[in-house]
Amino acid sequence: MKVLNCEQPERKSVIAVSFLVAFLFLLILRLFHEVDLPLVLSCLGQSSAKWLPFSSTHRRPLRTHYGYTHVKTQEPLHLDCDLCAIVSNSGQMAGQKVGPEIDRSSCIWRMNNAPTKGYEEDVGRKTMIRVVSHTSVPLLLKNPDYFFKETNSTIYVIWGPFRNMRKDGNGIVYNMLRKAADIYPGAQIYVTTEKRMSYCDGVFKKETGKDRVQSGTYLSTGWFTLILAMDACYGIHVYGMINDTYCKSEDFRKVPYHYYEPGRDECDEYILHENAPYGGHRFITEKKVFAKWAKKHKIIFTHPNWTVS
Repeated sequence: MKVLNCEQPERKSVIAVSFLVAFLFLLILRLFHEVDLPLVLSCLGQSSAKWLPFSSTHRRPLRTHYGYTHVKTQEPLHLDCDLCAIVSNSGQMAGQKVGPEIDRSSCIWRMNNAPTKGYEEDVGRKTMIRVVSHTSVPLLLKNPDYFFKETNSTIYVIWGPFRNMRKDGNGIVYNMLRKAADIYPGAQIYVTTEKRMSYCDGVFKKETGKDRVQSGTYLSTGWFTLILAMDACYGIHVYGMINDTYCKSEDFRKVPYHYYEPGRDECDEYILHENAPYGGHRFITEKKVFAKWAKKHKIIFTHPNWTVS
């Protein structure tokens, strides 16, 4: 008489279920890495700065940015971030109390000489990347111990025209930076290459149809910051930047141009620069371009919030 083995079908069922569970787990893990979670969270009304994915070092190597070179070693910039918080210098940041939220981001970007001391509650205390105009370098050098010694873990990216950044001994700003790098050997100071500057000019012409020089335009530090951040960041959260129609809205806030300086009104400054025949930052034009970029990249703008349709 043949004895039926009832355990064999049961064992096969267990194995099949185990394979199915393993397959679903791998599928979910893959989707977790590919889904645009910062934008999903923002659509659900949640601040994307509160979402921190696994460290990007587990997913990909550091990106190399050849348009930026170290002032001493001439090595290119290596930078790769998950969620980047870009903090505007605008007076919009005053009273926002988002400092702790900003500090939870993977990489925190600031511009020019914007301070954190005394403003931590609103803008946070950490700085990982600071993008600086050639015209703001003297402001950094007024307090070099703070910028290049106390915060020597910060990466400084300095942009400027060739005449100021040339490396043959005649670049005034470049010479300042080399001297600072000699005094503070731990400082991470990078400068934009001439080719990268031309590229950023080309982006302006492509997006606006206007030649930067012929139109009398000076690109802003925000322009250079967004271009680098789109190359280096998985997702971007911009704090405190107004959009191109903000100053025409009925409920706009009258705030100073910088959160750390009294005086000049932000909207007055924007309109003055936009209409300057020569030498103006086209802030309003740039914001139109940023809104376009936000449709293609993982960028959200808050404090105030932007509606990007």
